[in-house]
Amino acid sequence: MSTSSRCAACRHLRRRCPSDCIFAPYFPASDPHRFACVHKIYGSSKVGNMLQGLPVELRAEAADAICIEAQCRVQDPVYGCVRMISLLQQQIQNAERQLVKARAEIAVLSSHAPELRHHVQDI
Repeated sequence: MSTSSRCAACRHLRRRCPSDCIFAPYFPASDPHRFACVHKIYGSSKVGNMLQGLPVELRAEAADAICIEAQCRVQDPVYGCVRMISLLQQQIQNAERQLVKARAEIAVLSSHAPELRHHVQDI
């Protein structure tokens, strides 16, 4: 790669971007914040080693996961992704409770349906 098309990682690290740069496919120059978060939390060396240790077909998914985890940790240094996971679990539990209530109401209404039909016919 030429200097003008360096990836976000090489730009951040102020170095040339080699043609076989491990970061280039996953940290494009158009999104410098993505690498900045990852670098701040994990460091470029660790991320490079993690990506190199994976098969090529898994690297994009790993880079996305690393990026999400790093962004969560930057936003919430204490809990990171755990806060998001906890909030999602609470939402699931609330939805499950609402579903139980709705099913109970349907059951009650269904059991009264024959009575309502006779009442409507009488009117």
